Amino acid sequence: MKTLQIKTAQNVNISFTLASVFQRLLAFILDNVVKFAYLYFGTLVFDFNLFQEGVGTDAWTVKAIDVLFFLPVTFYSLYTEILLDGQTLGKKIMHLKVMNVDGFKPSITDYVIRWFLRIVDFNFFMLLFIYVASMGLSDQYALIMVLFLIGKGIGFFLILFTNKNQRFGDLIANTIVVYLKDEVSFSHTILENITNDYVPTYPSVIKLSDNDIRIIKETFKTASKFNDYKTLIKLRSKILEVTQIKSVHKSDKDFISIVLKDYNYYTQHM
Repeated sequence: MKTLQIKTAQNVNISFTLASVFQRLLAFILDNVVKFAYLYFGTLVFDFNLFQEGVGTDAWTVKAIDVLFFLPVTFYSLYTEILLDGQTLGKKIMHLKVMNVDGFKPSITDYVIRWFLRIVDFNFFMLLFIYVASMGLSDQYALIMVLFLIGKGIGFFLILFTNKNQRFGDLIANTIVVYLKDEVSFSHTILENITNDYVPTYPSVIKLSDNDIRIIKETFKTASKFNDYKTLIKLRSKILEVTQIKSVHKSDKDFISIVLKDYNYYTQHM
């Protein structure tokens, strides 16, 4: 498997294992099982066709219901990746995750770009496939199969031959898909998992160095695990001494946790 070395803003090197084309293909298949299950239950269990008849024979009404019914399938990869932090259900089962190439969480815009550009990797040719097939052109079987294979092949070969295993949507959105089982945990580095809307409290944390933060985090983790309050008090006092911070947190744990997150915030946005 390919690996990618990412140098963070804190000069920490993190190695990620890129998801292979076959792992992504399996995740894609699993996601389609979920989609087909939705369509099956919608049409069979909930008797979707009878529901259409119940609202009348107006063509526009029926078409509107069709559109609403297919919305969860159409936007499936977009809303699942946003809600599940870079994962669809298929990716979650396969332990895959979408990340920014710099190692950070993609923005919603990145997710939208990835979803929209599936039209290049797959959807455009799939639509042509459906259109030709719906025309009932039995003598155009070869053309139908070519369109289907082209749609499948573009994304497949881009992932296979690009340096970072990226399909077209990944290249434009500046994202990668990584294999989580070999991912370095945030807790093993000086990195903290902060949200995009995080608001820092202590600007003076920039007086600390990467090495200071690494020591603080390791000490904080150990002291918290064993409820070593004396060490936490000493650690807090040392941070206050070096940074001249005026703490607004009464709890030592809360204060040190915020200091770690603030340091990450400021070093990422400098």
